[in-house]
Amino acid sequence: MTDALTEDDRAAMHARYRAEREKRLRDDGNEQYVEVTGVFERYAEDPYTERVEREPVTNEVTFAFVGGGFAGLCTAAALVKAGVEDVRVIEKGGDFGGTWYWNRYPGAQCDTAAMIYMPLLEDTGHVPSEKYTHAPEILSHCQGIGRHFGLYDNAVFSTEVTQIVWNEEASRWIIRTDRGDEMRAKYVAVGTGPLHGPKLPGIPGIESFAGHTFHTTRWDYDYTGGNPAGAPMTELADKRVGIIGTGATAVQCVPHLARSCGELYVFQRTPSSIDVRNNRDIDPDWFATLEPGWQAAWRDNFTTLQTGGFADEDLVMDGWTDISQRIRDRVLANGDDFSPAAMLKAFHDSDDEKMEEIRARVEQLIEDPGTADALKPWYRQLCKRPCFHDEYLQSYNAPGAHLIDTDGQGVEAITECGVVVNGTEYEVDCIIYASGFEVGTEQTRRSGFDVEGREGTTLFTEYWSEGMRTLHGLHSYGFPNFFVVGLSQAANLISNVPHNLVEAGETIAAVVGHAEGIGADQVEVTLDAEQAWVDHLVAGMRMFGGGAACTPGYYNNEGKPDEGQVLNRLGYPEGPLAYFAHIQQWRESGNFEGLEFRDDAGAVL
Repeated sequence: MTDALTEDDRAAMHARYRAEREKRLRDDGNEQYVEVTGVFERYAEDPYTERVEREPVTNEVTFAFVGGGFAGLCTAAALVKAGVEDVRVIEKGGDFGGTWYWNRYPGAQCDTAAMIYMPLLEDTGHVPSEKYTHAPEILSHCQGIGRHFGLYDNAVFSTEVTQIVWNEEASRWIIRTDRGDEMRAKYVAVGTGPLHGPKLPGIPGIESFAGHTFHTTRWDYDYTGGNPAGAPMTELADKRVGIIGTGATAVQCVPHLARSCGELYVFQRTPSSIDVRNNRDIDPDWFATLEPGWQAAWRDNFTTLQTGGFADEDLVMDGWTDISQRIRDRVLANGDDFSPAAMLKAFHDSDDEKMEEIRARVEQLIEDPGTADALKPWYRQLCKRPCFHDEYLQSYNAPGAHLIDTDGQGVEAITECGVVVNGTEYEVDCIIYASGFEVGTEQTRRSGFDVEGREGTTLFTEYWSEGMRTLHGLHSYGFPNFFVVGLSQAANLISNVPHNLVEAGETIAAVVGHAEGIGADQVEVTLDAEQAWVDHLVAGMRMFGGGAACTPGYYNNEGKPDEGQVLNRLGYPEGPLAYFAHIQQWRESGNFEGLEFRDDAGAVL
């Protein structure tokens, strides 16, 4: 079917993409979402761990990391392996896990293969049970990392950082929290990431609903019954439930809701692209045959293939590598023509064919033609987070499951009794918000704090007021002994986020190990090195996620990328694999070009 695409077919498809995008554009962009404060504060409360009062912490550690997810765990583990034993992780949740502490909704699982997604498998000896493991196992693995590296001893949980301030005289960071803590640390890193603060749609009347509500990041099993392990949600058998959102979270929990609810109403603004997942168990005997160093090799193999490179075999074999290999094969079919125009055409042609397959799959699996039409995604696959699932689409064949498509406009209003779409009110007993995490809002709104560096300059609100400025995505001038761990201005690999975090952790450990080894009091990027790095990124303009031509979503700042957002979304121009090779060579060279190591008198060592 896809081989028969004519130029007229493609032109009509692209016109549909533009039309669907236009109907979803909004003037308010990210302002369409409300902050979970005030009357909405309960949506951010921790339902999993009771907050226990304690005395303020005022002691000093060598290294403090803000955030207990994969970023904090990977960095702390690397530091411990490098000999830095007094590492403190500060986490607002009640345990390690980050995103996987909060995501306990039914059906939650990784959508990148566990063999490369779950970090530090060789260190801990953990054997993933499935190709795509479920959330309870991932959370357990995070806790296992904490135990293996002794991170619980210094960890501070159920604690939110409110301020981080540099003390120049002492060459120490002061960390203040909502518990009255005033900790000190020689080095600080922040890896709070974007996937922890629940995002709420600013729908008129959202505060007026008289029934029960909760956010998927704070699933209320007391109301639904069941548990994160997948036990049936028996309390919903007589309930009318509405869920707002059809992104990656809804794709995973809707099948469970469709089986459990008396009536389920799924309110959709934009359908996700749903490809085959084909999950399977992992054979422990086969796993035991893997040679030491296998996980790094698997990560590199995936990254090579997923970004269009060549490898003798595809070790992971998933939807991510399939996307890129289609593009690569199409490029090779062009012969010797590697011009930008030829490369772009290869990308577009292969994407056209893939998306036609995905839309055809919807028709094959959905019984009702109208529902099938509404579930077809009309955009390029990488404009939004690709989803992979083998049960989501079939959920709409259940007699009690109803797709309420809003034709790109979103929910019109929420009343005391239900949800209004196109003038029709759907009465429900419960509304579940599957609207994801805050991503494109201001950093201080998401993190809850700012970082005050040398001479009182704040990082997020002042130094980065026009966008990020870093070396390697890690170091910023004026903020000595400070590191930021994320994707931006580095590899920017979104298909397997932990790969970014593993490399960042090893790099930080190398920098800190060198500083401690030579007796340095401070380490800081030079202004020239920072500027050169930003200039290199801007010249390449390789950006995170979809561009302005994509349908609105968090990949493109809700269709409104501005100059600051562009800087925040830039990645290494030569691609993720080249960045990983660059940063490995940089840290292993021992020169740490672009950084200055200074003694307590300020002299460069």
